[in-house]
Amino acid sequence: MNKSIYVLALGAFGIITTEFGIVGILPTISREFRVSIDTAGWLLSAFAITVAVSSPFITSFTTKINRKLLLCLVMSIFVLSNLISAFSSNFAMLMVARILPAILHPLFWNISIAIAFKNNGAKGVSTVMLGLSLATVLGIPLTTYAVDLFNNWQASFFLSSAISLIAFIGLLLFTPSIPADNTKTIQNQMTILKSPLLWLNLISTICTLAAMFSSYTYLTAYLEQITKMDGAQISIMLLLFGSMGTVGNWLMGLALNRNVLLTARLFLTSLIAVQVLAYYLGGIFIPMVIIVSIWGMIHTGGFLVSNIRTTQSIPHHALEFVNSLLTSSFNIGISLGAFLGGMISVHYSINNVLWVSILLLAITFAMSFVTFLQPQTEDETSRPELAPSVCKQA
Repeated sequence: MNKSIYVLALGAFGIITTEFGIVGILPTISREFRVSIDTAGWLLSAFAITVAVSSPFITSFTTKINRKLLLCLVMSIFVLSNLISAFSSNFAMLMVARILPAILHPLFWNISIAIAFKNNGAKGVSTVMLGLSLATVLGIPLTTYAVDLFNNWQASFFLSSAISLIAFIGLLLFTPSIPADNTKTIQNQMTILKSPLLWLNLISTICTLAAMFSSYTYLTAYLEQITKMDGAQISIMLLLFGSMGTVGNWLMGLALNRNVLLTARLFLTSLIAVQVLAYYLGGIFIPMVIIVSIWGMIHTGGFLVSNIRTTQSIPHHALEFVNSLLTSSFNIGISLGAFLGGMISVHYSINNVLWVSILLLAITFAMSFVTFLQPQTEDETSRPELAPSVCKQA
């Protein structure tokens, strides 16, 4: 596999550590700045909303700029924003420091996923997504543990900044120059918007990510309040969650290469089952350790499933544009999930956030049975990784 794909995975590691590292320290931030847990959750939601809004526009405005230059620019902004976050004196300043990198965040995903898919298909995308899995394995638990170890919430952001710096150096040194494709036009790419299958897949992606993050955003608070774990135990649980996610991401890539639709349905039903178990057994320590490990193995695959389902029938010329829509959908789902989970945790109980996730997953599962009859484009017939059938399913 092309060496640059692994470097892109390293960049994904740095970005995801910054975006989701906040999940592990939400209770700490809530206490430090004297805000409610649902208000602290907006540090994730606001980031995600900014990404969702900026994604199609920032992608369109930068189509004629060298892709390596853009990737390096994104990582440098993440380094600086984490430093600003660490020195924030109030919650508003911390919120602004979180929003700034979110504006450029979509560029990394849109470009890296398109490069990976063009070069290596689902396997390439799976490798870049491995960076996401490793961020949950090492990045998020390490930033959480850093706070507990140094008894200082700033330690989380200093560590995230260091990780982003390493990723920046890797991109600078090992990624070749990637000139922009000046033959692309916005009008040419936007013709894909006429596809009803695309819109159904984007809606399914929003529901999937909302389901995943309505519960995952508050996993730390759940383990603290329901399972009665302390900071060190929660760090270990997050490490276990992410470690199993790496295994799950690898298995998901293999399964998607065999049957995309069946794998997607299996993912949805499995995540429903594990969260039902978490609801009923969340207060028991040992069963919850087992549940968290299985949950982590399933959870991370949601990004890969949603991406491959949406891009499997997209012409090459529209890949970056569709990836920008996917990035928006991912982050709309994340912000919606964090919002719904926060509302339920405040007005009912943290335990009930699991039912929000279960309901959304059930809706997405039902949507997977909707079919469309679509003619293949000339670009599709030239791509061997796409199925030859003209009957496409969401």
